[in-house]
Amino acid sequence: MSPDITPIALFVASIFTSNILLANFLGMCSFISISKDMTSASGLGLAVTVVLTITSAINYLVLQYVLIPLDIVYLRFIVFIIVIAAVVQMLEMIIDRISPALYMALGIFLPLITVNCAILGVALFIEIRHYTFIQSVVYGLGSGLGWWLAIVLLSAIRKKIEKAPVPAGLKGPGITLITIGFMAMAFIGFSGMVAVQ
Repeated sequence: MSPDITPIALFVASIFTSNILLANFLGMCSFISISKDMTSASGLGLAVTVVLTITSAINYLVLQYVLIPLDIVYLRFIVFIIVIAAVVQMLEMIIDRISPALYMALGIFLPLITVNCAILGVALFIEIRHYTFIQSVVYGLGSGLGWWLAIVLLSAIRKKIEKAPVPAGLKGPGITLITIGFMAMAFIGFSGMVAVQ
């Protein structure tokens, strides 16, 4: 990946053509589980966006100014997960204080953002692709917004499917996975515009 990609192109690509969820299939567990309810889906999407944006910035700084100078890059997985866990813990306390109903609706999936592979995946993509600080923040924000867009869209589609005449054998997980497949094809269909690989 060339680090000279513009922030706008990177932002658009991370939402659509290189969507962390629908192009890389990272973060599927909570995506499928929470997408049954629009309020919970939107709340989790916002939480993932905030965590991705903040951790992208912090992990970039930690990598560039601590791990690389001290020649301990081999500890990056542990350090990235510690940063993610700290940010998620802070966010969890804030959501519990501001919106107890959303906190209860998200349940176990809020603390599980810590081990959401999309969050760690973004940090590793930033390292592998040698992004600058601005590119890292933009990529984290775009990936979070792309994840949020995908979960809200799936939630809306699942509401419509509840009233649709779906064959009995496809009800539940079957039709959900088929829907996700179609969504992934639709998002990747934008790949002629801009892609991040």
